[in-house]
Amino acid sequence: MPFFIVLSLALSFLVQTASSLQSLLVTTVVVYISLGVAIISIVGSQFKKLSSIIWYDIFSSSTLLVWFAYWKPLFKDDSPIFFFYPIYFALMTAFVALFFIGQRNKIDNESFNIMQSLAKKTIIQPWVVMVCVLGSLALQQHFMLYPTLMTLSILRFALASCIEGRGD
Repeated sequence: MPFFIVLSLALSFLVQTASSLQSLLVTTVVVYISLGVAIISIVGSQFKKLSSIIWYDIFSSSTLLVWFAYWKPLFKDDSPIFFFYPIYFALMTAFVALFFIGQRNKIDNESFNIMQSLAKKTIIQPWVVMVCVLGSLALQQHFMLYPTLMTLSILRFALASCIEGRGD
């Protein structure tokens, strides 16, 4: 998810430098466009026309923009939440990509079979996780829910990438 990592780091930079671009990112137009892109990515991931890795990147990036635009007015301007969460997302995604996805060819067949059966479980289907992430954006009183579900989405992305990219 290279675009998600870059967007997370850029968002952290904009917040840290108190850039005037933040006011552009908080507009309702950005919320609606990003929300529409997130919903399209959920639907698109079901058709398997593109790699699930691309759909995860599009979905994660668009929900990050929705989260920022929708939640920014609720917090003080110097709130560290908008600096640290994007940094956390970027580091978590890079860590997963480097240490799990990058090592997918070293997974033994028994573990790979377990991963495939785990990926087929209904509760962690990509669309279920994505819908839960979108739902968490509306629950503003539970400010830890979105980062927790985004972490689950990143882990589901790792599982999908390991299964999809393995050459067995």
